[in-house]
Amino acid sequence: MTPADLDIVTHHTKDIGGLTMHWVEAGAGPTVVLLHGFPEMWWSWRHQIQALAEAGFRVVVPDQRGYNDTGKQGPYDLETLSGDICNLIDALGAGPKARIVGHDWGGAVAWYLGVRRPEHVERLAVLNCPHPLAMRAGLLKPRQALRSWYMFFFQVPALAEWLLTKDGAGNLLRMLKGNAIDRTNYSDEELQPFADAIQKPGAAKAMVGWYRAMPKQLLNPPPVTTIEVDTLLLWGMRDSALGFDELVPGTERWVKNLKVQRIENAGHFVQSDQPAKVNEALIDFLSA
Repeated sequence: MTPADLDIVTHHTKDIGGLTMHWVEAGAGPTVVLLHGFPEMWWSWRHQIQALAEAGFRVVVPDQRGYNDTGKQGPYDLETLSGDICNLIDALGAGPKARIVGHDWGGAVAWYLGVRRPEHVERLAVLNCPHPLAMRAGLLKPRQALRSWYMFFFQVPALAEWLLTKDGAGNLLRMLKGNAIDRTNYSDEELQPFADAIQKPGAAKAMVGWYRAMPKQLLNPPPVTTIEVDTLLLWGMRDSALGFDELVPGTERWVKNLKVQRIENAGHFVQSDQPAKVNEALIDFLSA
């Protein structure tokens, strides 16, 4: 699959709250916003967009701040990043709330929206990203700290950017494939948009900037309130970076109406490893 094969989407670029934001849209109906993580962009959701549109949703998929064709200026704290999505929802003119789905760092933004900006969230689905308090506690556990070595490595100035972009972003492609359990959807052609995106001017530094903003946020977390909206946590159980046992149990303390669904034989990029199972779970949850 290539972007040309996904001909149902329309591309949009607009100044949203002072940020030049690019997003794609498909379908009509209640708004679902899909938030990608690192090191991807809107193409992360290539196997979900059409399925959700055909299920009766207006599917909106932005390149988040720093990624692909969206502006590369910081800051990259979660207050700013979640504000970008609130501004986008407002600009869409479809009402104050949307159904939010986030993976990886997009999941972190989704959690933050649920905690701090609930007025914009109708339902919340998160894929392979722990609740922020669970992540904070998990990093103190030796097993998860070892899994998260890359987060500490990314703090080194310039080195991560060089390694991620050298040789046509070959290391990035190897990383994506290395985290795949089933490589059916991981051909060089299908992954090339990610390599192209990180090589755009300023993109690598901006993308890694999300990690460099993280230590300050972990040390000074915002007040956390209970998430009231219905919430689905989907987890690819063979995630080598984020351990289910270290990060998921206990999440119900902070989420009033939580459903946890395990996806077996899927790694961190669960929506690419097991798209049919993810699509079924999302459509069932978002349609309820």
